[in-house]
Amino acid sequence: MQEPILSIAGLSKVYSGGVKALDDVDLEIRKGEIFALLGPNGAGKTTLIGAVCGLVRPSGGVITAFGHNLKNDWRSARARIGLVPQELSTDMFETVERAVSYSRGLFGHAPDKARIHEILRSLSLYEKRSSQIRELSGGMKRRVLIAKALAHEPELLFLDEPTAGVDVELRKDMWEQISALRERGTTIILTTHYIEEAEEMADRVGIIRGGKILMVDDKAAMMKRLGRTEAVLQLAEPLSELPPSIAAFPLELSADGRELCFRGGDGTGKGRQQVADLTKALIAAGIDFTGIDIRESSLEDIFVSLLTEQEEPA
Repeated sequence: MQEPILSIAGLSKVYSGGVKALDDVDLEIRKGEIFALLGPNGAGKTTLIGAVCGLVRPSGGVITAFGHNLKNDWRSARARIGLVPQELSTDMFETVERAVSYSRGLFGHAPDKARIHEILRSLSLYEKRSSQIRELSGGMKRRVLIAKALAHEPELLFLDEPTAGVDVELRKDMWEQISALRERGTTIILTTHYIEEAEEMADRVGIIRGGKILMVDDKAAMMKRLGRTEAVLQLAEPLSELPPSIAAFPLELSADGRELCFRGGDGTGKGRQQVADLTKALIAAGIDFTGIDIRESSLEDIFVSLLTEQEEPA
């Protein structure tokens, strides 16, 4: 099995005053994947990224990137890591091209105008290369942050809320750019409040709350294992109660008796098969229905459900 590109073991961070931002975090990132780290505000996502990128000093634990222990040999690994921060922190009076070129030089790379122009074109920034950053829209400024992070050609790229504050059209455009980066072999760790981003792009998903990792799994496996199927069936004639032949199904009868609501498949991934079995049972019982609407859980449904389960009692 291939060695992980990033390995985190027992990582903790306690700030002055006793605030525990990270609590014994274990995580491994595979080369070439897109990994989405999801969690509410204050969950520890940005602290985790900061610890790997050398911006936060951990209280304990070991971080290994590209086979280098970051505590003892951080320079060798850090040059291969890129970061797009959540905050728009850059010199607003600098031109786009100079800002991106400067970031390349910070990591010891020789000037390469052709490569810088290639990055700017890929992010639709080339026409703005001579503009001061302060003149750009919020979405374009965020693209500049991505260009700066890519300037030294990192193998591992952190994107901390990369589409925060940009409109839906620009967000989808940036999704395409992120997918293109993965196709070129870049490993990407993404934090986001937009769970549809994780559902659209991620190979694996991690959920963090209160500095603890609640779950890490392949996205498809997580959705199959924790998702559920909901189906609403419109009945041709109202029912006053559920007949015994269908009472064993996870059903609710509407107040007017004209709809059956099915919620099942939890933990089995067999919700649609259960709906098919239900329709057969209805037909066998002589209960006619005129329509059926089936919906599968989204990643957001699963995320909200997990966080709700983890809430401590008042």
